[in-house]
Amino acid sequence: MAGISSWSQAVSRSRDVTGSAVLHVSEEVREALDRGTPIVALESTVIAHGLPHPTNLAVAARLEEAVRAEGAIPATIGIVAGIPTVGLSREDMARLGTAPGVIKASSRDLGYAVAGGLDAGTTVAATARLASAAGLRVFATGGIGGVHRGGERSLDISADLTTLSRTKVAVVCAGAKAILDLPRTLEVLETLGVPVLGLGTRDFPAFYSRTSGLQLDHETRDATEAAAAIRAHWALGLEGGVLVCNPPPEEVELDAAEVQGWIQTADGEASKSGVAGKDLTPWLLDRLAHLSEGRTVLTNVALLEHNARCAAQIADRLILA
Repeated sequence: MAGISSWSQAVSRSRDVTGSAVLHVSEEVREALDRGTPIVALESTVIAHGLPHPTNLAVAARLEEAVRAEGAIPATIGIVAGIPTVGLSREDMARLGTAPGVIKASSRDLGYAVAGGLDAGTTVAATARLASAAGLRVFATGGIGGVHRGGERSLDISADLTTLSRTKVAVVCAGAKAILDLPRTLEVLETLGVPVLGLGTRDFPAFYSRTSGLQLDHETRDATEAAAAIRAHWALGLEGGVLVCNPPPEEVELDAAEVQGWIQTADGEASKSGVAGKDLTPWLLDRLAHLSEGRTVLTNVALLEHNARCAAQIADRLILA
């Protein structure tokens, strides 16, 4: 644990180049903001906790390349030595992907990580908050967090949901992670007033599978229609976020029934092992990778790249309006 003096030093170090905020925005991202170039935020938990090394760094590079291929600027977000950074360098990514003791930071953990001078991979909630603070409006991820199975008893509900309702950012994802209670997750999103748009679908994706059997109220045919809906939402003064659900590519989707079988096995193992809280999601995803002989990882990587490309297209349409 860092002492009080080192905490103060960390806060001092984490001031932006302007000296006005505890947030560092890379030169490339600042220039893109000044020029009005489309930008896509990317999260860093996939680097720090989602994938093993060296796959994590290779995938991070592929996601940034996918965004650039669509004419947008990538801004991978994380915390390096207590500095919330929008636009991580390759050196920063390598540090988060290999250094010991990198924490998993949700929105509630940001101040603690900054004060302690810690390294942190940022979750959907934390990434969205930092992206919005920097003026970024589009964020691509794999799947959001939500209501965990048994959440009606445990109250294990991800901060991603409340953050989406309070943060002006459009999140492009393949739905919520399949390990969650998807019907209750959608109900909470509705209660919080978060619009959920299907991108070319009226079916809520189930992360590894294109369909969950849950119908969405709103479908947009392409990036142009999605951007129009997002723009209109904010023009009405509705300051919260928008969820854009992009099904995984058909060639990599997994059979939903088979995935549910793996999840039931992993859930039972987690209960016996006492795994809970913020450790549960990465533990379950690791078990699914083992049970599926790596197939869930391949699908995860493919949908991450697919979402990054679609997010760049939406960001471009928002800028052009």
